[in-house]
Amino acid sequence: MIKLKNIIKDFPMKKGKALRVIDDVSLHINQGEILGIIGRSGAGKSTLLRCINLLEPPTAGQVYIHNQDLTQAHATQIRAARQKMGMVFQHFNLLWNRTVYQNIQLPLEVASISKKEWAMRVDEALALVGLSDQAHKYPSQLSGGQKQRVGIARSLALKPEFLLCDEITSALDPETTDAILDLLVEINKKTHITIVLITHEMDVIQKICHRAIVLDKGKIAEEGASFDLFARPKHPTTRRFIRSIFEHDVPSELKKHVKNAPPNAPVLQLVYTGNKANNPTLSELIRQKNVDINILHGRIEYIQGQPLGLLWVQIDTNNVPLQEIQTFLEEQEVNVEVISHA
Repeated sequence: MIKLKNIIKDFPMKKGKALRVIDDVSLHINQGEILGIIGRSGAGKSTLLRCINLLEPPTAGQVYIHNQDLTQAHATQIRAARQKMGMVFQHFNLLWNRTVYQNIQLPLEVASISKKEWAMRVDEALALVGLSDQAHKYPSQLSGGQKQRVGIARSLALKPEFLLCDEITSALDPETTDAILDLLVEINKKTHITIVLITHEMDVIQKICHRAIVLDKGKIAEEGASFDLFARPKHPTTRRFIRSIFEHDVPSELKKHVKNAPPNAPVLQLVYTGNKANNPTLSELIRQKNVDINILHGRIEYIQGQPLGLLWVQIDTNNVPLQEIQTFLEEQEVNVEVISHA
């Protein structure tokens, strides 16, 4: 278990001033979960990740690993704790003059692991990431996805309890990204390792994270189960991230239509969850409020195996106020967002 308590991180600037990058962040990371930390560039997410293993010592606050306060620990205790935390980087950070095997072996050398164990541990890590047949190649001979697999294998060589991943898919194409994310899920299931994943892409959260934290200007804007964040986002930053997912496959002509919707015919985004997706909510709205509704777009997303229904509808509000329509839908446990100006 990892616990951060009231973490503050300031970076010194000129004239004695300081830039506050992390501002009073507290969180629990549960054993065996995949936790996503998402935020825009400059939100502080990578700095927060580096505070966990004290690569960036916090200016204030405590970092607990299994109830041990690392901010009060001696250097030898910190080094021992770091061996429990593997780290994977965006740009691989491989040694180009070493083979795949030798790259994975490196942390074993640094940690003074017995040479008798090297071969077994490297072979296990290679098998886990599906690179057993690439052991004697050099990084220059590998694809981007294979290089990242080597980075993951190297981090797993010490058999850590926690895997810290810093934007590890942002340099990869979509197909390779999916393969790496599938690999992380497989590793999590096989080893029960806790994974903390930094990203700026909401679809990464959607695909593999059990829980997520939305970071905004160094503060936690919102946190919770991934499904709940998608189904009922509260903070504007979360809503913007969710919108990026929901609008991903919306035809450009429909986006133009939404943008040009008249004030008396706004376009609403409706999100249905669980059994409510099977209820005839729109039929009831038409019957009870006598409104005209045009269904523009719809699909079903799956977050952690749970279905989440999405509809874009245009509603005539000449006879019924928009607020009354929103209230009716929300009483039916439908999340409503106006996505055109009303």
